Amino acid sequence: MVVSLTKWRNFIIDMDGVLWRGETALPGLCAFFKILRESKCRIVLATNNSNRTVPQYVAKLERMGVQVAEDEILTSAQATASYLANIAPRGTRMSVIGGDGLRASLGEQGFKITNEDPAYVVVGYDFDLHWTKLNDAVLNIRDGAIFVGTNADATYPTEKGIGIGNGAILAALQAATSVTPIVIGKPEPPLYEQALQRLRTEPAEVLVIGDRLETDILGARRAGIAGLLLLTGVTTSDALARSKLQPDMVLPGLPELASAMRLETEITPATTAGQR
Repeated sequence: MVVSLTKWRNFIIDMDGVLWRGETALPGLCAFFKILRESKCRIVLATNNSNRTVPQYVAKLERMGVQVAEDEILTSAQATASYLANIAPRGTRMSVIGGDGLRASLGEQGFKITNEDPAYVVVGYDFDLHWTKLNDAVLNIRDGAIFVGTNADATYPTEKGIGIGNGAILAALQAATSVTPIVIGKPEPPLYEQALQRLRTEPAEVLVIGDRLETDILGARRAGIAGLLLLTGVTTSDALARSKLQPDMVLPGLPELASAMRLETEITPATTAGQR
């Protein structure tokens, strides 16, 4: 059986490990976006990384030669803030571990960021993490604050290799408090639900492109969306071969994806594709 890539015009695309590693664009990035624009595809660049603001992501892609609109980017910080806005009133006090992206998204929803008697402890990727932040979070969670994580990725792809991710921080806080966090990012439903709302279409009309089985592909499977795995990030070909969870399709990277889309090439799906 073969599956044609030309049937999809709506895409949910991961960024870290798919478009770049760290600050280095992956091969084929500009050619891939050229085809997306020529084909008038609708996209949501959906990342579990909550550290950057949306304008920072726009600027990063621009430095790599790609133009995107702010409403084409959806971060786990935005998804987390939107989720909390549905359950907590403006002005709710929130203690935050995280970067500019998470703080900006929570601020835009009217929440007050403080370590003083917070109702929530919200944890995202933080390049300036230190013991005091972790200890404050533990104390606040133990005092009854609701524990929320932007995402549970244990690792994170960088130019130097696979480094520590936000999930490892959540695990440390969970170990110290015995409290399980509410997780918003992939593979949990909220981020995919918000991405589908932006695309204004049904799951069957969308293709997820990601580099990680346990987040991108698992989340797509749960949402009823087809998933294509690129072997440029966290999941290796060896890990894929050992996994019970299989994507609908697999490609080595963006050059092969761009070629398949441009030439209307049909690609063979993963050996266990269709086993839902």
